[in-house]
Amino acid sequence: MNLGNKLYNLRKENHLSQEEVANKLHVTRQTISKWELGETSPDITEAKQLADLFAVSLDELVDHDRKNIIDKKMSNTERLAGIIIKILKGMGILLVAYLIFIVIAILVFSAVSTETNVDPINTTTVEEYSS
Repeated sequence: MNLGNKLYNLRKENHLSQEEVANKLHVTRQTISKWELGETSPDITEAKQLADLFAVSLDELVDHDRKNIIDKKMSNTERLAGIIIKILKGMGILLVAYLIFIVIAILVFSAVSTETNVDPINTTTVEEYSS
């Protein structure tokens, strides 16, 4: 709930008109209307007077705005964390696949190289034995 809605609700709960609130704060009725519509906001002194008038703390007067902002930031942070986790999982899968490929390649190449090795000690050919 924004500050304007909060002011409107507090005013209605206290059975006060915009004119009555304006008179108590020494501002115009139009000023109260603009605050309630969210077109402008009270300065800190006026906000303190409103809090006193409605017997709420300044924090309570604006708390819902802060809570919504914090909730929005948390949901953005959670979304970002989810994206980062997905990226890390993907990178982990690729790394494991790459390592498996390397191990298989080493095994294949070592097997192929042992099969094609020529005995360096016995390099005589069949023709040399027949002569």
